[in-house]
Amino acid sequence: MAMRALFPLTLVLSLQSAHAGWGGFEYDFDQDEKPWQEVQARLPAYPRAENLVPFEVSAASRNRYYIDDASLSVGEDGVVRYTVVVRTPGGAENVSFEGLRCENGERKLYAFGRPDGKGGGEWSRNRHARWEPIQARQATSHHRELFYHYLCTVEGKGDLAAIRRYLRQGGLYR
Repeated sequence: MAMRALFPLTLVLSLQSAHAGWGGFEYDFDQDEKPWQEVQARLPAYPRAENLVPFEVSAASRNRYYIDDASLSVGEDGVVRYTVVVRTPGGAENVSFEGLRCENGERKLYAFGRPDGKGGGEWSRNRHARWEPIQARQATSHHRELFYHYLCTVEGKGDLAAIRRYLRQGGLYR
């Protein structure tokens, strides 16, 4: 009877011992990998009409979308940063400075633009800026379109010249 009671205890102790041996494996395996750290994003100049490059989002959207070529950058942290301008059919214009983390499919809105009525504008920092996942199923999302077809393609990841080429030709598959 005592042997039967000891068997489960022995099994549990041996499993704990095996788990403890493997616990260090993951640490040892990834010890050379440094955690990702975002660099401080600098606000670009307000977008100018001559620097706007149109891109297509969806036939379902009547809005027109543009990236300010002058604001386009790839940071040391791997984040592609850009200014996007969205114009509605009624004439309203939304301007924002954003970033995409190609590594994990996240986006961040750094600042909102406010036109000054003189052809320029100013930035208002987003006090609640945080990384959020890109919604892949949202057909009218400019973030999804930029991620998959322009800024984070396998061929263009981190390559500013390739990204600019995709923007000018209408995307990776066009």
